[in-house]
Amino acid sequence: MVPHSDLTEATDPYCLSPGGAGGLLAGAPWRRFGVIGDSLSAGVGDPSPGYAPEGWPERVATTLRLVAPDLEYSNIARVGATTVDALRDQVDRIRAFAPHLLHVPSGPNDLLTRTPDYPAIERNLDRLYAQAADTGAQLMTFTLGRAFVVPTFADWTDRIRRLNDIVRSVASTRGAVVVEMWDHPINDRPNLVSADGIHFSSSGQAVLAAEYVKSLAALIRDHRAVSR
Repeated sequence: MVPHSDLTEATDPYCLSPGGAGGLLAGAPWRRFGVIGDSLSAGVGDPSPGYAPEGWPERVATTLRLVAPDLEYSNIARVGATTVDALRDQVDRIRAFAPHLLHVPSGPNDLLTRTPDYPAIERNLDRLYAQAADTGAQLMTFTLGRAFVVPTFADWTDRIRRLNDIVRSVASTRGAVVVEMWDHPINDRPNLVSADGIHFSSSGQAVLAAEYVKSLAALIRDHRAVSR
């Protein structure tokens, strides 16, 4: 096994080559890819040696363009945004973009308070996903990885578990595909997160993009099976 510190994008077993990723999305129907949310949706993170310095959304857009060169892409995620911020400032803007595929946030910034109000978080996420679904787009999101740590809060891991459960529940009611990152093996990599301890570095961004593409590929296969 190659040590984590010696991995590159070309040798990382959880990454996809451009050709491999494009092959997985052959026949993808989406021509307008939108992203709303916070810094995790924006794909913020430090560079990693051996990995292209790109966030996961740009990587996904690049892969989609391999099968749909005319793809239009709009990422209006904002660092620090809560679900309330996304409801107030982003939903109408992305509705005007008329996406076919839309990434919706998981709501981590809603946890940055002394005592999170989980029922309120669930209500706000449900409103956000409902309004996002009204665009007619296929919705996507991801759960938060366990490597995501905010030391200020001793119960942070429990907060993430509870939020992930809410996201899974809300997503299922709105037909959103969930990319599971909570217990992905890359959470054990010592160099996964950026210096801030929060955002995936470029290596994590590359793996997240690969998991996103794999989930989209599964969706394409399911649609084909239903249409036969």
